Amino acid sequence: MDSEAQQALDQVFMQRAFELAQQAEAINEIPVGAVVVANNQVISEGYNQSITLNDPSAHAEMVAIRRAGLALQNYRLLDCTLYVTLEPCPMCAGLLVHSRIKRVVYATPDLKTGAAGSAFNLLSDEKHNHQIVLSCGIMAEECSQLLSAFFKRRRAEKKALKQQAKLVQK
Repeated sequence: MDSEAQQALDQVFMQRAFELAQQAEAINEIPVGAVVVANNQVISEGYNQSITLNDPSAHAEMVAIRRAGLALQNYRLLDCTLYVTLEPCPMCAGLLVHSRIKRVVYATPDLKTGAAGSAFNLLSDEKHNHQIVLSCGIMAEECSQLLSAFFKRRRAEKKALKQQAKLVQK
């Protein structure tokens, strides 16, 4: 497949991941969405559900990878690509290496905890027995804005609750 065709497909699948991130935001979860693709077909999807499920491991990538393994009836995702709206964290990066996923496409970097090159790189580290092909930047602006708006709203809500608590104490 030529690079132009691949970029067009990457755009389509990242758009779906973005829609899933919006679903997470709608239930007050951190807005991250993920899609696993095999043979140019979506085989699984996920979005952050850590708060909803009271499960710190229920990140979008974790949910999508677990579902992909079930869909393929295989814990190895050798010819699959993960599309995710935010650079994977160390926990998710570890899972991706163990799953032997072929490629990861992420929209926006996570400068504090990103494990695909921003803070450190677990996905392409030559010390591991599997390295993952990385691509980034597709829909970066949209995904970054969604995350920024979410955290801005959360900070404002937290501030309002603190102010309300002060008024009640008086």
